[in-house]
Amino acid sequence: QVQLAESGGGLVQTGGSLRLSCAASGSIFSRSDMGWYLQAPGKQRELVAAITTGGIMNYADSVKGRFTISRDNAKNTVYLQMNNLKPEDTAVYYCNGQVVVGIYRSYWGQGTQVTVSS
Repeated sequence: QVQLAESGGGLVQTGGSLRLSCAASGSIFSRSDMGWYLQAPGKQRELVAAITTGGIMNYADSVKGRFTISRDNAKNTVYLQMNNLKPEDTAVYYCNGQVVVGIYRSYWGQGTQVTVSS
């Protein structure tokens, strides 16, 4: 069973930066496509950024040019560098992994709160 543990959230002022980390247990991280999602109060969870096993990255339009996703397979960790943060970025950020090992599996972390003050 894979477990994900996010860290790096917190309170930051508008224009500030944060770096989120998501550490994965287990041996299938390198075979997993990874992503970061956010969920604001009263809203659905939505994709922020994703990175495939081959390193192809995809971003939501709202974060292009400000956020960067990366992964380190040697450390079983995926990162989200968030720059020029805005109040509308305030949400709980979740790490997600998707892999096919016989069957399709999707696994989630517990989330980390990011709050951007104006």
